[in-house]
Amino acid sequence: MIKLKVRKFGNSLGVVLPRKVIARLQTGEGERICLIEAGECDYSLTSCNPTRERKMANAGEIMKRYRKTLDTLAR
Repeated sequence: MIKLKVRKFGNSLGVVLPRKVIARLQTGEGERICLIEAGECDYSLTSCNPTRERKMANAGEIMKRYRKTLDTLAR
């Protein structure tokens, strides 16, 4: 676990990511990273991948369309 401190940057709040986190995300200055909701109070930080984003959007649509079926299977 890496602990980060929330700081004020002008009128905004933010965190500074350590170099090893930047390296692991394979990202750099000016590139986008994605903060994904992973639970009720959990988030996951990943490098943005357009292919993955499309797949997640498709999965969301499928889950909406087959909600009743998925609820039944979950029992």
